[in-house]
Amino acid sequence: MCSGNVIKKQQMSNQIRFDSLPFSEGILAAVNEMGFEFASPIQSEAIPFILEGRDVIGQAQTGTGKTAAFGIPMIEHVAPFEKYVQAIVLCPTRELALQVTEELKKLSKFTKGVWVTTVYGGDSIERQIKSLKAGANIVVGTPGRVIDLIERRALKLGQASMIVLDEADEMLDMGFREDIESILQEIPEERQVVLFSATMSKPIMALTNRYLTNPKLVKVVKNEITNVNIEQLYFDVKGRAKMEVTTRLIDFYNLKLVLIFCNQKKRVDEVVEELVMRGYAAEGLHGDLRQSQRTQVMNRFRNGNVGFLVATDVAARGLDVENVDAVINYDIPLDEEYYVHRIGRTGRAGKFGKAFTLVVGSERNRLREIMNYTKVKIEKGVIPTFTDVVGVKKGMFIERVAATIQEGDLDVFNDALTNLHHAGFTTEQIVAALVKISMGVQKNEFGDENLEGEFERQSRKYGRDDRGGDRGDRGGYRGDRGGDRDGRRGAGRFERESRYGGRDDRGGDRDRGPRGPRNDKEGRPYRSDENMVRMFVNIGFNEKISPSNIVGAFAGESGIPGNVLGQIQIENKHTYVDVPKEYANVVLEKMAGAQIKGKRVLVEIAKPV
Repeated sequence: MCSGNVIKKQQMSNQIRFDSLPFSEGILAAVNEMGFEFASPIQSEAIPFILEGRDVIGQAQTGTGKTAAFGIPMIEHVAPFEKYVQAIVLCPTRELALQVTEELKKLSKFTKGVWVTTVYGGDSIERQIKSLKAGANIVVGTPGRVIDLIERRALKLGQASMIVLDEADEMLDMGFREDIESILQEIPEERQVVLFSATMSKPIMALTNRYLTNPKLVKVVKNEITNVNIEQLYFDVKGRAKMEVTTRLIDFYNLKLVLIFCNQKKRVDEVVEELVMRGYAAEGLHGDLRQSQRTQVMNRFRNGNVGFLVATDVAARGLDVENVDAVINYDIPLDEEYYVHRIGRTGRAGKFGKAFTLVVGSERNRLREIMNYTKVKIEKGVIPTFTDVVGVKKGMFIERVAATIQEGDLDVFNDALTNLHHAGFTTEQIVAALVKISMGVQKNEFGDENLEGEFERQSRKYGRDDRGGDRGDRGGYRGDRGGDRDGRRGAGRFERESRYGGRDDRGGDRDRGPRGPRNDKEGRPYRSDENMVRMFVNIGFNEKISPSNIVGAFAGESGIPGNVLGQIQIENKHTYVDVPKEYANVVLEKMAGAQIKGKRVLVEIAKPV
């Protein structure tokens, strides 16, 4: 498909200035106001081809400037003041769609006659329809909501000439392939298709082979993926001491704005609770927060009102915050690419950042895979001792006291020392007490214990769960569907269709047709996992429903990650869907009155068999 058309961007010896590129005055003014002087590697290579009208595949990670890479040519491409949809951007999540919209609005600030709107599940569809009718010429949206609006005839793409698939690999993993193909079929064949993806998996290649014409492939090579401005360290820790090590790292390095990543929603809640109990301003970000809640949390983190944001990978997609001091991998990521996505959120715009990874026992194998993938040796860090942390806090206290004395105006407080002396305390005791109060650190059960993990002995001493941090997390990824299964080891969602009653690569009867309700080993009717709630949907094979239609609708309307859904069992006239308990109420609320393939559906909790 792309042989002979591959552009690999190596380290830039001659950076390209934006004002040297053939942009309109409006774009140049916007870029200048945003503080951009030089184009990033993906921008300098992709923009000329997109401006020419060529189909382009950009292989790039979050934080490489890909939004401007397609956004600038898109804005230049739009005929201003023409009130019909001329270009559309598809994104896997609401957060990314909102971020892309914000960036496009900034880029088009000085270009009159360009209107950008966002459409996504979980928000008022009536408001979105009103925005489309007002004359938006660029639409950014999630596939499920875009399909819904097309079926309501509120979104018309018959005159659109450009489509961008942003983070296409994520959209495929979330079950949106059929929706993407349906949307592409709504756009005239004489169109420009631009696809950005972090990976070039088989499903991505199949999509590009079918829908792109002689595309240019622009790659940011791996030695550019891991930022040289990021100090990467791993810490070999005891599973039960993860929180203690995390807070010691925060205190020792005096970290103010930190992203902490976990593999499961349940773990996010646990980590937030422990941090808050220890006095840290922390909040969580995961799939079962309402959109308004997610927006509030992210705004508080961006503004610095919350210093510690704990998130899953899927929930953090599209999160772009400046001045993040460090990323802490509380759970080692289950996929090498997620490691790159995570740490890329610090060390931006020429600043330095830190990436700390907590490794328990046999997780060293996964760490080795990450190093092989990134081609970067991650050095082993030394866990700060309690004494180390106290020493840092003492130094900071002394600096604050000295600065306060130099400010003056202390007369009103002078008698406090005299009163304490009268109470029988020495000056040394008073100062020591004030230092302790100021530092806010207490020696706990870990105290002077060596928190470094001991690979062979630990598995015997603490058992499988402690080794797991970790085995438990891995188990959650494979079987515990109650959390955010953010990892993607092995085949993608469309290479695992057997889970949803599709093809079975293990040699089953592939031509047996739709299955009836499953039975367990003893012949009893199948029942959901105890962590799941079985939902009934009143459409099935008779309406030509596929698993991806179900996943797309549930994810698009409810805002939950599509990959947390469990068994999807499609019958002739209805469908059963297993939904994690924590998402059940959200699904019931958001799916009320929703449509799937243009048909209004009823979703309710299935009656017991």
